[in-house]
Amino acid sequence: MSKLRITWTKSSIGYADDQKRTVRALGLHRMHETVEHEDNRTIRGMARKVRHLVTVEEVE
Repeated sequence: MSKLRITWTKSSIGYADDQKRTVRALGLHRMHETVEHEDNRTIRGMARKVRHLVTVEEVE
């Protein structure tokens, strides 16, 4: 199964609290940090919600 590499690229200051909580729920704690998650609908939905704050790459 493929994975998603998610990198936090833009600050969440000034955005809604639910978006800040979504970034934290993805496992991101500080700017320019990268995490890998299994590719599933839940993670894709979370990444889509904060797509203006993160970059997402598919990895094998």
